Amino acid sequence: MTATTSRHPHPLRARRRARTLAALPLAALLAAVGCSTDKPEALKTPCAVVLDGSGSGSAKDGFDAKAKLDATIVPFMKDRGCKTMAFAPITRSSKASRCRVNDVDLDPPSQSTDDVAAIRQEAMVRATLGARTMLKCAQDTESGSDILGGLARAAEAMPSGGGPAALLVVSDFEQADPEFNLSPESIATPEARTSAVEKLVGPRGVPELSGMDVYPVGYGMSRRAKPSEYEPFDAFWTEILERRAKARVHDDYRR
Repeated sequence: MTATTSRHPHPLRARRRARTLAALPLAALLAAVGCSTDKPEALKTPCAVVLDGSGSGSAKDGFDAKAKLDATIVPFMKDRGCKTMAFAPITRSSKASRCRVNDVDLDPPSQSTDDVAAIRQEAMVRATLGARTMLKCAQDTESGSDILGGLARAAEAMPSGGGPAALLVVSDFEQADPEFNLSPESIATPEARTSAVEKLVGPRGVPELSGMDVYPVGYGMSRRAKPSEYEPFDAFWTEILERRAKARVHDDYRR
């Protein structure tokens, strides 16, 4: 999908495009986006969405990545004041994945007479469609779940010097790639977790997430019913994301 932005669209044309987009089922996700006669403040936050295409994210066998994406991406964009949206896949080898979707400018340049709310609404529709496109591509590639690579790819897409970034990560965080499989046994004790962390991040390094806000969706869903499995799982990812990568992890959309 290629994201394009019309420069300074005529206000009536912007309204007509917004009404056309509203006819799509997708527009129901944007129902809370209102219009205002006042020019809203500029949006500032660089954002990305990371999408798990592995089998564990399927509606049939896992946590239904598409449903969770549709439920969270618009609130995420609005709550975080996203200025741009980048897209990253989680696949068997995420950094090498062929899946590519162009970034979307969620606050394109406008003139004083433009309907800024309608322009932004259209941009959010494009971003949501872009996320769906990325998820579909990830689901259509060879099965696997390289969470660390997906996070690294999203971090690399963030503009340098753009201030704190926000990442929405639609994944159960079950790392399973050709070189590492996160089994309950591999992290059952503190000693085993330390060994597992080193095995995962030692050859790859940690993603450049320092100072970024990470919002997981679907995190550890298959383990929540078993405290004996969830607590080691959470400790494993807390060590990587917060202590080593220095990210700020939030529960706002952790469904």
